[in-house]
Amino acid sequence: MAGLIKREDIDEVRQRTDIKEVVDGYVTLKSAGVGSWKGLCPFHDERSPSFHVRPQMGSYHCFGCGEGGDVISFVQKMDHTSFAETVEKLAARIGFELRYEDGGTGPRREDTGRRQRLLDAHKIAAEFYRDQLLTQEAATARAFLQERGFDRAAAEHFGVGYAPQGWDGLLKHLTSRGFTLDELKLTGMFSTSSTNAGRFYDRFRGRLMWPIRDITGDTVGFGARKLYEDDQGPKYLNTPETTLYKKSQVLYGIDLAKREIAKSRQLVVVEGYTDVMACHLAGVGTAVATCGTAFGADHIKIARRLLSDDGTGGEVIFTFDGDAAGQKAALRAFEEDQRFNAQTYVAVGVGGADPCELRQTAGDQAVQDLISTRRPLFEFAIKASFDQFDLSTGEGQMKALRHAAPIVANIRDVSLRSVYTRELSRWLGMQFVGEDQVAQAVASAAKRAAQPAQEARGGQGAPADNRRRPGEFGRQQDGRQQDGRQQDGRQQNGRQQDGTAVESPQFSRPDPRDPVARMEREALEVVLQYPQLLDQSQWERFADSRFSVPAYAALHDAVRAAGAGGTDGPGAASNWVERVRQEVPEMLRGFVSELAVTPLPAKDADALAMYCRDILNGLSELRITRLKAEKLGALQRLDPSADPSLFQQLNRELMQLEMERRALRSD
Repeated sequence: MAGLIKREDIDEVRQRTDIKEVVDGYVTLKSAGVGSWKGLCPFHDERSPSFHVRPQMGSYHCFGCGEGGDVISFVQKMDHTSFAETVEKLAARIGFELRYEDGGTGPRREDTGRRQRLLDAHKIAAEFYRDQLLTQEAATARAFLQERGFDRAAAEHFGVGYAPQGWDGLLKHLTSRGFTLDELKLTGMFSTSSTNAGRFYDRFRGRLMWPIRDITGDTVGFGARKLYEDDQGPKYLNTPETTLYKKSQVLYGIDLAKREIAKSRQLVVVEGYTDVMACHLAGVGTAVATCGTAFGADHIKIARRLLSDDGTGGEVIFTFDGDAAGQKAALRAFEEDQRFNAQTYVAVGVGGADPCELRQTAGDQAVQDLISTRRPLFEFAIKASFDQFDLSTGEGQMKALRHAAPIVANIRDVSLRSVYTRELSRWLGMQFVGEDQVAQAVASAAKRAAQPAQEARGGQGAPADNRRRPGEFGRQQDGRQQDGRQQDGRQQNGRQQDGTAVESPQFSRPDPRDPVARMEREALEVVLQYPQLLDQSQWERFADSRFSVPAYAALHDAVRAAGAGGTDGPGAASNWVERVRQEVPEMLRGFVSELAVTPLPAKDADALAMYCRDILNGLSELRITRLKAEKLGALQRLDPSADPSLFQQLNRELMQLEMERRALRSD
């Protein structure tokens, strides 16, 4: 059973992972000064680069959209993986073996190495199949693609290939690359003869091949389409279940669609590989397909993570053929509807045409129109269920009403619920069942459904809305843990497990023209980015400083709580920033990332050291000025004759503060 990863191991992974090297896999970075890099933000569209990375601090921040964090949060957001999955992935990248709390286990080192070998075999196999598509033997495969409107560029974009008709073409290719038969048996790409136990041969032969990739883009299996009449196998043949390939957990096209799904908060579920290709080429870049199984609970987990399915929007659109099988598939999808907060829809093409056929016959716009004219899934399900009832009789209408009322009552959008209550009355017919009776049945069903939920909340009302109001400081994090504690359901999307809102203090940004606020910000930038430049006396003066801006004061407290950091070896600064990030209120964590990557105005190391010294000295002068003002005020209020010793002490302290200021200015 998997346990929580040890905190010190998470810190080690964060410290040893080069964030620039990781980000380079997603973003083209260019130098932005001493120790700083910038590029176009992967989280929002922009023309001028505002996305900054500081490798030394292990942090990134976009000054355009506010996204920020460390290397773990970056990979989480880009690959839409959980905290634990991300840490395990980064640990495997640097060859670090993780330890787990309470005797729990994670992937063993040998398992991690075996998994990588299997991934390597799949990658080489995908390349082999792509190359084979260009051979003379693959003419039938190319004709199949051409007939469906897919040119060579489309085939290359989706990695489509061809498995040659021989028995051991792939087998010879992989063994020549150093893979053993024991390794290849685990890939699912080969079969063993039932009559000749020693015979090992290619599973896919004479077929058009689609690589099935996981959300990170790694090929984990293949889908194969029959091309020749003498092929006795099924029309479509997929990789069997392996340690890499779990058909209930993969969605074809998810690697290509994930960014658009997250951006538009829309997921389109189609039925086949060519439908995914047709949708993407027609401009519907949110399309995915299941691989030989129904859209189920594990697929929904992936979809909800991509959609940020927290009840604030999003839509899932299912496309099905118009035949009986398609209708049955739609009803199966409707059974899973309540697992989504997003609205679910169904899109059925004219005459039951699928997206690939629509694109062939009517062009890209027809595919876009199919998606835009979707209907709510509950409407489709209600009307389909009416086939069970004889609506020409009063008894049949009442049975249909009792069946449909709970469906309408479960519509989350209250305004839509009212609309479909009236629609239900019309669908049923007005001869035996009136509109008032329908409304009453829906209201009763809604009341019955609400009772268990209210009891589960202990009779409390709906949880308060936790969305940020205008003018508040910073950017709310998306609920992912960044502090070395795996996401375990206790807190997500700003809410506790019981639905109550997480309270955070409110902060407003200071006036950028305020010189004191500017000095405080610049001092925090220096301390976060170059803590190793501060000696003991500077740390003490910084700790004694008083910050006037509430947000900066909160960060100052967090730095003090985190303790002097970033001085215990290469890469330690990334964990130092993370310690500070975890000490501030949730809504200020993005601001920590912002300060940690803000470029400092220095062209080289010497200028940088001088700049940092001047900023910290300036902050110390502010502290001295404040203390002098306080002591001068006390001195002015004091009668020297009443307390001569206190009078002398205040004068000595004022003299000491003045000497301290002169020393700073001569530094």
